[in-house]
Amino acid sequence: MNPASRQLRHTMTSTTDTTAQPTPVALVVGATGIGGSALTDQLVAEGWQVLALARRPGRDRDGVRWISADLTSAAALRAALAPEHPTHVFFTAWARQATETENIAVNGGMVRDLLAALDHAPVEHVALVTGLKHYLGPFEAYGQGPIPETPFREDEPRLDAPNFYYAQEDELFAAAERNGFTWSVHRSHTVIGHAVGNAMNMGLTLAVYASICRELNLPFVFPGSETQWNGLTDMTDATVLADQMVWAATNPQGADEAFNVVNGDVFRWRAMWPAIAEYFGVTPVGPAPVATPLEEQMRGMDDTWTRIAQQHRLAESDLTRLASWWHTDADLGRQIEVVADISKARIAGFATHHRTVDSFTDLFDRYRSERLIPSL
Repeated sequence: MNPASRQLRHTMTSTTDTTAQPTPVALVVGATGIGGSALTDQLVAEGWQVLALARRPGRDRDGVRWISADLTSAAALRAALAPEHPTHVFFTAWARQATETENIAVNGGMVRDLLAALDHAPVEHVALVTGLKHYLGPFEAYGQGPIPETPFREDEPRLDAPNFYYAQEDELFAAAERNGFTWSVHRSHTVIGHAVGNAMNMGLTLAVYASICRELNLPFVFPGSETQWNGLTDMTDATVLADQMVWAATNPQGADEAFNVVNGDVFRWRAMWPAIAEYFGVTPVGPAPVATPLEEQMRGMDDTWTRIAQQHRLAESDLTRLASWWHTDADLGRQIEVVADISKARIAGFATHHRTVDSFTDLFDRYRSERLIPSL
């Protein structure tokens, strides 16, 4: 944890004021996801009280109280949140829909309805996680048409296209104007971190893919484009995302600002792929002239994974809860360079930095320790 980002919390006890202040209460929306899990870990470690909102509760732990609610139901949110009084809200959830029109209606609606359900609460700050589709466009028009020059900067104008991230931001801004809290938006690149059953989980997807390759003595074939293989890119460790959200929520420099959030290094997959392969003891192979997506390579592997899970006594035998082939294919199959500028956050005082290769190997170590993938 970066000491510079740990400035005095205005909701905690001041060194010049001996009067004890109330413990801050965080509502983490999407607490079982990649970003939400890392955020919950950090908040608990820092002594916050955490209200963890998810459709299904996670594991019991000190400092965390689980709240179950359907984010797409305004009535359910009002009923669940009526007795709660969070001081800070961290919104890390989204629900994928078939079209961007539906994404806007559902995901914008979730932000609107959740914040409306907290009109009674003493909310001081709301942090919203979005991503680089802010600059690249939605899934159905991803990277098509004019996009900003890389590295992406926060002051770029919005694209002239429907985008549920814009709808979420607009609902956030409207609620902040209405209720007088500060806000922050955190635009992450691909987030890697610990979660199971998540729709966008490259870390676990690659770990499962490499484990299958090792068990079946298959080459570890890069599933994406030559552009991604050779070009520069970056990623976001979930702990870096969590750290930036807490920093922005408790530091005046983070108030009413949007920030890109990535690890701080850049890399090429042609160097990262062999490093991951070495960890798992498999043979790395670069991209084919025609991409070989994971959805194609791993088709029909469900029974194979069930057998691997039984043989190694793994904690999860359902491949669909571990691997999100489509999302990793989308990221690695891009035909454009994707790099984010993080100067704005650095100048504001946020300095947390990770090496992405360490983010991967630390994550793989944790998955092994929890028996989600086989040990060597």
